[in-house]
Order: sequence, then structure tokens, then C-alpha cells
Amino acid sequence: MKHSIQVGFSFGLTSAIITSIGLIVGLHASTNSELAVIGGIITIAVADALSDALGIHISEEFENVHTPKEVWIATISTFLTKFVVAASFLAPILLLSLGTAVIICIIWGMLLLGIFSWFIGKAQGTNKWSVITEHLTIAVVVILLTHYLGIWIEHTFS
Repeated sequence: MKHSIQVGFSFGLTSAIITSIGLIVGLHASTNSELAVIGGIITIAVADALSDALGIHISEEFENVHTPKEVWIATISTFLTKFVVAASFLAPILLLSLGTAVIICIIWGMLLLGIFSWFIGKAQGTNKWSVITEHLTIAVVVILLTHYLGIWIEHTFS
């Protein structure tokens, strides 16, 4: 049971953070549209959360070592975690100017990822800072790639 919740939570949290930040940064750079960013976040919170939950469901079934209950717990915890975390990125977009909100979303995502990475390092008994650095570096790469991809899209297709 604990394994199923950990699988769903860790995958849902990480996926929600990276996907949401990437989408927010990319859409901001390509459209500068608050509506597009809001629509993208809601789409991630629903469609991508369901997609990831199904992916975890199939992956856990394929391992053929978990009970049906454990598979469903992993599925539901993936969906709920991804939905809640992705939806949390809506608040800054709805409350602040888009440029400021994008920065706050990046900070929020990096903070969540950093805290979770610290817990992973602690649980593994490894150097927490190396785990945090590794995960935040990947997030920075996503942010830079989606930002420049958004600029390229805006210049190429507008």
C-alpha cells in the first residue's frame, strides 16, 4: 500500500511540476496570452493527469507483482497529486500580471521540487544537495528549452 502511494505521489508531483512549468514558460514566450496559459494549466490538470494515471496503472499492472487494489491506489494517487499540484499553478496566473505570475510559478515549482528532492535524498541516505542539484538542473533545462522553443514558435508562426 505504501509503495503504491509513493509511486503515485512521486510521479504525479514531479510530472505536474515539470509539465506545468514547461507549458507556462513556453506558452508565455510564444503567445503572451493569459487565456492560453490558463487553458494549458487546466488541460494539464485534467487530461495529462488522467493520461499519467493511466500510464502508472498500466506500468504497475505490467510489473505483475501488485494486487489490483495497489494498482488502483497508485493510479488514483497519481491523478490526485498531478491534478492538485498542476492546479496550484493557476493561483499566480489568476491573481498577478502574467509576467510576474510566470516568475512566481517558476519559483513555486522549483521550491516544491527542491523540497521533494531533499526528502528523496534523506530517504535514500545520500547527499541531499546532490539530489536537489540534479533535479533542479533538469528543471532549469526544461525552463530554458521551453522558453526558447516558445520564442521560436512565436517568430516562426506569427
